[in-house]
Amino acid sequence: MHNFFVDESRRAENTFRITDGDFNHIKNVLRMRAGDSFIVSCEGIRYLCRLAEYESDTAVAEILEENYGDTSLPVKIYLFQGLPKADKMEWIIQKTVELGVEGIYPVAMSRCIVKLDDSKKKSKTARWQAIAESAAKQSKRSAIPVVHDAISYKDAMTLAGEMDLFLVPYENKDGMAPTAAALSEIRPGMSVGILIGPEGGFSESEIEDAIRAGGRAISLGRRILRTETAAITAVGMCMLHTEMHLTEEDA
Repeated sequence: MHNFFVDESRRAENTFRITDGDFNHIKNVLRMRAGDSFIVSCEGIRYLCRLAEYESDTAVAEILEENYGDTSLPVKIYLFQGLPKADKMEWIIQKTVELGVEGIYPVAMSRCIVKLDDSKKKSKTARWQAIAESAAKQSKRSAIPVVHDAISYKDAMTLAGEMDLFLVPYENKDGMAPTAAALSEIRPGMSVGILIGPEGGFSESEIEDAIRAGGRAISLGRRILRTETAAITAVGMCMLHTEMHLTEEDA
């Protein structure tokens, strides 16, 4: 079932009024007719709707059911991603949004190959946000995760240090035991930050700063992963743990 995002201003009593690109998609691409059903996500809540009618450049959606099939995780996962090159960031955003990440912070780190100047930041962020929205629609998310402007490593440590749990996938001589221990501490309502290094990895000083900020060094296995693989694996690991072990009754 197709999913569309609107803000509260588009609601009128028991209907949503859908315009612009989504209106065109509903009418001219999907060719929906009155009575066809779809999902509208508004302010983090999913509504089962049916197309009531078309009014000029507006699709009027009648609300049938509120809180329809909530897809959100019981925890909020934030990805702090060292800026990768080429289209890897787009791939990371798409896949981690599908997995349930709440927000993404691109981070400028000492071994990043990509260097974004101020003139490129806004256009890149707009592009990345559009990818997040598309992925949220595809995966039936109840809200669109925010992709923030690229930030410095220092600012990333400040933000990550405020998380309830701050995970740093890194070489760990103790194997998977610290990973299992960290995951076991996740509880409903917590914020979980995940820091992923760029292609060149972390510098020693960056790891030291992350640990001082409260980071927990964990392992993603015995194999060396590319930055995009590490990001998807770490977020997926947290998603799977919460889906398996944290139920609605725990919240």
